[in-house]
Amino acid sequence: MISLVIIVEAALERADDFARYIAEEAADSVANEPGCRQFTVSRSIEKPNVFTLAEFYDDQAALDAHRLSPHFILFQDRVKEFDLVVDKTVVLGDVIQG
Repeated sequence: MISLVIIVEAALERADDFARYIAEEAADSVANEPGCRQFTVSRSIEKPNVFTLAEFYDDQAALDAHRLSPHFILFQDRVKEFDLVVDKTVVLGDVIQG
């Protein structure tokens, strides 16, 4: 199993929009992708425009399929169109426990 942890700084004035779109993306991923085991979204209490995404996939092929899914492409289009993301940090890992 692989993990993908992403810390996203959304544009302050668009943080609620980002929250809505990423919640839809997470729900669609878990519901429609057999290789997506979990997709959790957290919003910082101290900085409400900072989000942590924790995604778990069976393998790299499942992650690749996720990135080609219509809902992922829609989410990416929204991020670009509405200039939602200021910065992000991505960590891809092999799950060693859990």
